[in-house]
Amino acid sequence: MTISHAFLARLAAGARREDGQALVEYALILGLISVVAIALLSAIGTDVSQILSQISTALASAV
Repeated sequence: MTISHAFLARLAAGARREDGQALVEYALILGLISVVAIALLSAIGTDVSQILSQISTALASAV
């Protein structure tokens, strides 16, 4: 059984109990944080790429 299958099995088993409600809530929060982090890194990544491109162009013209 892979880690993801084990996690999903544990998540499903936890959802059947009242205590499992917290586990589901934590999983949803983790998913939301992951989506936001990926979106931010994607936006920042293009800015960093443009800055590095400008630096590369400036260095090439200086040589």
